[in-house]
Amino acid sequence: MARMKFLCDAERCIECNGCVTACKNENEVPWGVNRRRVVTLDDGVPGEKSISVACMHCTDAPCAAVCPVDCFVTTDDGVVLHDKDLCSGCGYCFYACPFGAPQFPQQEAFGVRGKMDKCTFCAGGPGEEANSEAERGKYGRNRLAEGKLPLCAEMCATKALLAGDGDMVSDIYRGRVTYRGAAGLGAGWGVAYGKERHRGARGLEGRVTG
Repeated sequence: MARMKFLCDAERCIECNGCVTACKNENEVPWGVNRRRVVTLDDGVPGEKSISVACMHCTDAPCAAVCPVDCFVTTDDGVVLHDKDLCSGCGYCFYACPFGAPQFPQQEAFGVRGKMDKCTFCAGGPGEEANSEAERGKYGRNRLAEGKLPLCAEMCATKALLAGDGDMVSDIYRGRVTYRGAAGLGAGWGVAYGKERHRGARGLEGRVTG
């Protein structure tokens, strides 16, 4: 059985926010709520990286572990869904999630902010007929029921954001890393002695073999 996962390749992400826009338009996400956002690491520092972050649909989801009303459901595909009919809006999932995925839909006083909202992997919601008006109104479009992947990943211009079966996603990323030559950086002169000594070693090697 496939387990759906996201992965963002920081070497390819160009911080265009196309994934954020695609998600909001496809699922009609309420104003002020971003089911997906782009985060820049070491902003302003040479070598900064950007990654697209949303619910990662954890195998052992901490949001589900702390929910007092058990409104989180994990599908057979490994997608973590949130039942808005059961949600009490307590916000425990927001504090438990390391990615900040569940969000309050309103910026009001605590207790009246409404039911939580989060990424559904474009799989709709539990307890509703696929792509019915009720499902689309509460959770957005159910693209998985149509045999499609989340629109955020499909719209990524550089294919930095990958979505799908976890094994296939990891195979794609592993191939990219190998192609970049990172497999050769796990050991050797560059890792053990640093760039300067690595350059010196290459020169020495040339003189010896030449």
